[in-house]
Amino acid sequence: MYTFLGITLVLALLLTINATATMLAAGFGRACRPLLRKCSARTRAEILFVMRIGPPVLAVIAIAFFMIPSYLAYEPHTTNESVSWKLGLLATLSAIGVGLATWRGLRSWLATRSLLRDWRTASTRVELETITVPTFILQHSFPIIAVVGAIRPRLFIASHVFESLSHEELGAALAHEYGHLAARDNFKRSVMRVSRAALLIIPCGRSLDRAWSEASESAADEYAAQKSSIMALNLASALVRIARMIPEGQRQILPAAVSGFLTADDDLLGVKGRVRRLVELAGKDPHLLVSNASLVRFVPWLVLTLMVVVAVTIESRPQVLAGVHHLVEQVVVVLS
Repeated sequence: MYTFLGITLVLALLLTINATATMLAAGFGRACRPLLRKCSARTRAEILFVMRIGPPVLAVIAIAFFMIPSYLAYEPHTTNESVSWKLGLLATLSAIGVGLATWRGLRSWLATRSLLRDWRTASTRVELETITVPTFILQHSFPIIAVVGAIRPRLFIASHVFESLSHEELGAALAHEYGHLAARDNFKRSVMRVSRAALLIIPCGRSLDRAWSEASESAADEYAAQKSSIMALNLASALVRIARMIPEGQRQILPAAVSGFLTADDDLLGVKGRVRRLVELAGKDPHLLVSNASLVRFVPWLVLTLMVVVAVTIESRPQVLAGVHHLVEQVVVVLS
């Protein structure tokens, strides 16, 4: 019973802390929406990523550094406590969520691997100036410009896009994709999709996911626009030209570890909004767009590292673990 109770508590608290923290983060995100709009798109994307990935990280830290050590240190091995149906239900839901998260991660990896294999078969490698990642010209009906892979990215360009865009438009479109590469957006998107599955049926993280997706696309547009005002206009022109190449009624759904120039969410209104924003950026000083772009790239990792350091520092005090164990005991009583 000692081991079974411990595993049940771990699973139940994992779901509870993750869901509660995510709901708080989603509510905080809505309240801060006016302030976030005043930030650059890259700053907004990094803040939203921290808000989205912070809750599951917080849940793991709470379990690994506080709950498990306190249970091992203070829970008697001959405990008479039993697992109530309420606690068991929470643990079961959490176990299903963890299983779904694992499956979603594996499925995304397999889908990306399959897509990469198919596209490699139908493509020819090319060497382009200023392009440092492996680049391929792809035979595909959809106007593909996409970076595939979260760890070892590859760039694919549909042949008719490569032939139709002017040199300046193609350069602007590639600068947009480099914006995703510089921010490691494929990796972030994969992590967020997996962590969302761990919440099971609780949809509280989806608003943050959508807000981050919009901000990351705007940030990649800004990354290109920061080169020059002409680059911003060329990118707007490339967006319109590529949008017109999309076959009637066709949408390209891509795995999490793939960032496309036009996403599945980019309908006509989305393209118009991006074009309008790029025209606005063209009228601004490009240097104003990059004042904090390189710095905020480290914000998510700094915040998450700080959470671990603070947890280790607090956990090293014996009275803290005793207090945590007492709190867990009260939770078991409430759920009995």
